[in-house]
Amino acid sequence: MARDRLLKAAAVLAALSLWQAAALLLDQRILLVGPLDVIKELVRQAARLGFWITIWRSLWRIVLGFMLALFAGALLAASSYRFKAIKAMVWPYISAIKATPVASVIILILLFASSRNLSVIVSALIVLPVAYSNILEGLSDTDAKLLEMADLFHAGLRKRFFCIYLPQLRPYLASTCAASIGMAWKAGTAAEVIGIPKGSIGERLYEAKIYLSSSELFAWTAVIVALSLAIEKLALWLIGRSYLSLWRS
Repeated sequence: MARDRLLKAAAVLAALSLWQAAALLLDQRILLVGPLDVIKELVRQAARLGFWITIWRSLWRIVLGFMLALFAGALLAASSYRFKAIKAMVWPYISAIKATPVASVIILILLFASSRNLSVIVSALIVLPVAYSNILEGLSDTDAKLLEMADLFHAGLRKRFFCIYLPQLRPYLASTCAASIGMAWKAGTAAEVIGIPKGSIGERLYEAKIYLSSSELFAWTAVIVALSLAIEKLALWLIGRSYLSLWRS
């Protein structure tokens, strides 16, 4: 474990060194700034209250979209697992959402919704197929012998859910979070850049592009990456903790 962490730290350090060297060789701050300039910009931005307000506004929208997609995906997956007709009816919609480019989704939604809620809807739609497919696969892979034993002992729905289905779904929920949280941030931020809701990270990225401020552009990109990784780690930790509490109980 310690060796893996050292290797990852060395890889990050090497990437940052390569980035800094490329910025120095190019010597064009409009095109490329180094990590030291980005850190300076982050420190400057962090001293402003507006910086944290902007992060909060984008954070809650994208996290809300992800949570809505997870809930809807679980509900649809459970319904599809129980009723094959629902699975057949849901399939074309899930396939269409999965195949549609993010830019098309954003523009289509802008026809019906305001830009303020755009990132919530887009994040939810992008995550929904992943959540639905993973959870449905987890339910379908449930050990048939465990279900037969539950029938034999006349176990109720509550016991089946907590003792059979929920433990079975743990790796699939973790896989969903690992695969889709980054997607939610990419799609949500893209929606903000196109819709430009006031006080969002997308608006800051758009302004950085308009004013050719590469340091600010890279700084906000670093914020997005950091938030995405932090939310992913938090989600995986919460899944692990909740399952540990369930096992102890």
